[in-house]
Amino acid sequence: MQLAPSMLRLINEFSKLPTIGPKTAQRLAFYILKTSKNEVSRLSDSLLEVKEKVKYCQICFNISEEDVCPICKDTRRDSSLICVVEQPFDVIVIEKLATYKGLYHVLLGNISPLEGVGPEELKIKELLERLKGKEAKEVIIATNSDVQGETTAIYLHKLIQPLRIYVSRIAYGIPVGGNLEYTDEVTLTKAIEGRRAM
Repeated sequence: MQLAPSMLRLINEFSKLPTIGPKTAQRLAFYILKTSKNEVSRLSDSLLEVKEKVKYCQICFNISEEDVCPICKDTRRDSSLICVVEQPFDVIVIEKLATYKGLYHVLLGNISPLEGVGPEELKIKELLERLKGKEAKEVIIATNSDVQGETTAIYLHKLIQPLRIYVSRIAYGIPVGGNLEYTDEVTLTKAIEGRRAM
């Protein structure tokens, strides 16, 4: 069956989104086709509104509709503690825990030589400028536990250590209720390395 050119264009645009393969892109395009014009218009308006209003915080590079995000503005937060994450989504994940009360710094990626992403493409220079303000006492590196995340964490540690600021790394390991028998070697290794006193 030959699809209309407009449908082919829509499928092509959907397939550019992360984790959307050709079949999912096609399903989304047909969903849009059967959805009312008002709903599609609201979706379209939401997409444009995000592009027009949402920007990166001038301090931490989290997403915000203002120049400075609500977390950076919150005077009740512990400014001596900065948690470094890869993406704004990571801030949302940590904030859901409602236990961390420090500030954040979003790198907007990780060091990935294979993808042509070096330290200069990330917000590392801005992090170091923040740390020179003498307020930070600890930096928690919360990058992912993949190769790129580990590379980024090691690189940051080397840069921050001379500033005489305590650098910690989030522990990775066995989930609560997990069984050692079914735990992979990397996770178990991280759990042992991330052990703490009882």
